[in-house]
Amino acid sequence: MSYTRVSDANEITARYMDSILIEERLIDSVKADLATTFLGETFSMPVMTPAFSHLRNYGGRPQNGLVEYSLAARECNILNFCGMMENDMFRAIAETGAKTVRIVKPYADNAKVRDQLRFAEDVGAFGVGMDIDHIFGPNGYDICVGEEMAAQTTDMLRSYVESTKLPFIVKGVLGPDDAVKCAEIGVKAIIVSHHHGRMPYAVPPMMVLPKIREALAGSGVEIIVDCGIGSGADVYKALALGANAAAVGRSMLPALEQDGTEGVVRFLRGVADELRFVMSCTGFAKVGDVDDRALVIPEVRL
Repeated sequence: MSYTRVSDANEITARYMDSILIEERLIDSVKADLATTFLGETFSMPVMTPAFSHLRNYGGRPQNGLVEYSLAARECNILNFCGMMENDMFRAIAETGAKTVRIVKPYADNAKVRDQLRFAEDVGAFGVGMDIDHIFGPNGYDICVGEEMAAQTTDMLRSYVESTKLPFIVKGVLGPDDAVKCAEIGVKAIIVSHHHGRMPYAVPPMMVLPKIREALAGSGVEIIVDCGIGSGADVYKALALGANAAAVGRSMLPALEQDGTEGVVRFLRGVADELRFVMSCTGFAKVGDVDDRALVIPEVRL
């Protein structure tokens, strides 16, 4: 049998996630409650939107896709995220009323970083953060939509955390070392992510999640997982391995493109329904109770 190397982190992640199986534990189980508390706020489920950037208007509809999924987040009462954009676009998102975290790129223009963080706070963002997994590109520092990125030191990140009254979230943590540095500078939450496989052979977020959870024990830092999350079972596995919540990503796009806000609401509720079903079938009545007792993880992975 020939061996084919696979460097695509998305495929590696999918294989790992699908290798994790779930035992049933039905006796004495009850219908699960998906209500969850994250950063002191109560949400309807431990499912969050992705930090998308630069979406267009779909299907001839008047509202931008970013606004459409933000409206869905508000309707479903989940935490909303958005990514790279100018301030006028973020204002439109803030005006939807969704509790939104603005993730700012690590721009080489440090004044732009600080301006966007300040603007987000001024217009009522729930939180702010930075996307550290976009610092580097194949030719050095990344250039994204014409904007050059720059290295971010611990001291720089600490200064961003201290510059705002809002919870600060770092996206793109993929190991215990960065997780601990985030905790030390006052970051309130991290997103464990490889940004849709930007680096070849990047470890699956769920594979490294238990080590990150252990490293952050007692710190109070909350954990979100993304990359490949598309079902309630995926969210369940993330919770069981130590996350507080999971963010859907590209799995949400078909529903958004076809049916806008209504499609995203339907998609999110489908994810919630499956999560409730799996929790109920494994004996966990509340989100905070979920652990890895019902998981079966093969020793030979991938």
